[in-house]
Amino acid sequence: MVALGGTAWDVVGAVKRELVELDGEHDLGPIPEWIGNARIVLMGEATHGTQEFYAYRAALSKHLITRHGFNAFAVEADWPDAYRVNRFIRGASSDQHAIDALGDFRRFPMWMWRNDQVLDLIGWLREHNDELPPQRRVGFYGLDLYSLHASMNAVVRYLESIDPDAAKRARQRYACFDQFGEEPSNYGRGTLFGAGEKCDQEVVAQLMELREDAAKLIHRDGPAAEDELFFAQQNALVAANAERYYRVMFSGRVSSWNLRDQHMAQTLDALVSHLSRRGERAKVIVWAHNSHLGDARATEMGEDGELNLGQLARQRYGDQCFALGFSTYDGTVTAAHEWDGPHLRRHVRPGLPGSYEDAFHQTGTRHFALRLQGDESRAELRHRLLQRAIGVIYKPETERRSHYFHAVLADQFDAVVHLDHTRALEPLDQVSEWEHAEAETYPTGL
Repeated sequence: MVALGGTAWDVVGAVKRELVELDGEHDLGPIPEWIGNARIVLMGEATHGTQEFYAYRAALSKHLITRHGFNAFAVEADWPDAYRVNRFIRGASSDQHAIDALGDFRRFPMWMWRNDQVLDLIGWLREHNDELPPQRRVGFYGLDLYSLHASMNAVVRYLESIDPDAAKRARQRYACFDQFGEEPSNYGRGTLFGAGEKCDQEVVAQLMELREDAAKLIHRDGPAAEDELFFAQQNALVAANAERYYRVMFSGRVSSWNLRDQHMAQTLDALVSHLSRRGERAKVIVWAHNSHLGDARATEMGEDGELNLGQLARQRYGDQCFALGFSTYDGTVTAAHEWDGPHLRRHVRPGLPGSYEDAFHQTGTRHFALRLQGDESRAELRHRLLQRAIGVIYKPETERRSHYFHAVLADQFDAVVHLDHTRALEPLDQVSEWEHAEAETYPTGL
């Protein structure tokens, strides 16, 4: 994809002509109409800790479920943690309340899923599903691969319930990881520096055995057991891909990033196939960061050799896939200073000059939706500008280097929602540091 030359001011004028003003974060505006008949809807976020992004995505998701028959969520979360939510909203677990179903989200960053917006959404999904027959209930699934040990344990538990001999074989294979302890990154370091043997053959062998036995297990246990088999197979896939991920994570960002997003795409494809086998037309809502869902070919990521879920989904599903990005100019965000640190309410610096965030702010419209596809008059919207991405860590002291990259927005997404001033996402697990936002002083080292 080739970006045209130009300035941020050209973008301001084009956006002013094309934007559709929204009345706050709950006004869906024309977005449902723009989505049309797409059956894979990617909903991004410019940060992992903005209240309004979660609120808008929740409102849009409810609309797509109730009005357009969407029947699954696939989210940037670990497979076993999300599957506990899936069981709850489908009425198949012992959890009594929505907050109980979020109980497995204990790994950093907990606030991404243990927050007030997700809690309300999970409660709504349970009430919605209770009115439907089991085969039409909405599901909730995780796309990520960080759950190496949790997924291996889930495979063993599943096999213990149906085939003790197979469970014994799985335990023996997965015991390969015992020498590295419970921290998966220790496995990566250990194998890199020769402090232990690789476990790649073991995890692949376990995955293959589960896949080869699938027809036999379904024939023996009936179609009702297919969901649990699918859950186990995906956990075995997570274990296999996580083994590779942690083994290459110290070899360079590109290889580990690509492996992770390829796993997400593989999981999305498996979910679509699974729902189709059950006789449903899979219509899936995906929640993840903009950096995962905006087509990587339109960014510096792609220039550096990275791909992502958004690119892979577009290549696989074509016009049936709709990608919606989100943007904010300033406000507060829930994020940490460092990995595994406490979640804090941080002040977000205003968008840098020459960025899409600054251009959107210069329109003077507080909230708006902007369609990016299907009109040749939008050439100005294909200028290559800076774009901000705040993940679970926010480093305002190195704002430009840590949180901006160049992108061609109109080639990344089909549409974008800009919410000019936004608030920090409210975690369920409050810490004293979060209650008191940092002083609003902006460092000069960018």
